[in-house]
Amino acid sequence: MADTIDFNTLKRSIEAKKFVPVYILHGEEGYFIDVLVKMFEELLPEEEKDFNQYIFYAPETTPDQVINTCRQYPMMSERLVVIVKEVQAANVSFINSLKTYMANPTATTILVIANRGAQVKGKDISTAIKTGGGVIFESKKMTAMNVEPAISSLVKEKGLNIEPKSLKMLADYVGTDLSRLYNEINKLAVILQPGAMITPEVIEKNIGISKDYNNFELVRAIATRDFVKAVTILKYFRSNPKNNPPMVTTTVLFNLFSNVLIAFYAADKSDRGMMAELGFKSPYQLKDIKDAMQRYKPWQLIEIISEIRRMDAMSKGVGSRMDAYDLLDMLVMRIFDARGQVKL
Repeated sequence: MADTIDFNTLKRSIEAKKFVPVYILHGEEGYFIDVLVKMFEELLPEEEKDFNQYIFYAPETTPDQVINTCRQYPMMSERLVVIVKEVQAANVSFINSLKTYMANPTATTILVIANRGAQVKGKDISTAIKTGGGVIFESKKMTAMNVEPAISSLVKEKGLNIEPKSLKMLADYVGTDLSRLYNEINKLAVILQPGAMITPEVIEKNIGISKDYNNFELVRAIATRDFVKAVTILKYFRSNPKNNPPMVTTTVLFNLFSNVLIAFYAADKSDRGMMAELGFKSPYQLKDIKDAMQRYKPWQLIEIISEIRRMDAMSKGVGSRMDAYDLLDMLVMRIFDARGQVKL
């Protein structure tokens, strides 16, 4: 198996100019691959790029062109940088034809192969990369469960702190869009002083998410069965559609009630037991779960989850042409009205 490397480690090694001769950057999440490719594009000073940097697009070139270029020696520079983009759009034979070079690369050349949105499918590529001393970076798609840890890690990396409510607000807002996540955190890092706390007020002022009317507060209202507050938040969502898409809210509500149902049937209902069952990192994440457990019975939860699925399908045009916000209003009404009657 070839040496694999994570994003932060690879980024630091590039910044420290500790290079290997061949890099394969592949995987479903394009954001990390784009960031790394840009770093490789900026390795050489402008005056060296004309003779020592080559950028190929796999569908428009041949493996022989890439290999012959890699075998050249740099001119008035320490290294040659060869970047091959869009390998995912080429036939698998393209990557297979590079195996011989990967196993025996030129020491003064850095070859970067970018396979954005998919894994490299070539045969024995890992073996060739390992033989030649290269590395493979797999850019994995962000999952909903990993969003909050990713935000916490990035905030810490930027020298900032974040309140639990702010963390949840950002997670609901950015979802699994890594580009959006990094852009928002980077924006706050520029605005705030080192060591500053990211509060709901900071997010409202600089990102535009209301600290009082957001998915976090809607979940809070529904978990505690505060009907008036829930309706007030829904009215705000309708008047501010850009920052409050119904699809995101539906997903957040589904996650809430799915987690409450899991918690109901957890063998160990202590905080530690439920956190382990739900994959939570902090007891704070249990607050809404525990409040909802006191106010909703298991059969009500099953009915609510069924309604969420039905409304989600309707919002996508399955059996309905209703406005998405009308559907969301109807869904919340049915959540409060749930009696535990499930239609099978």
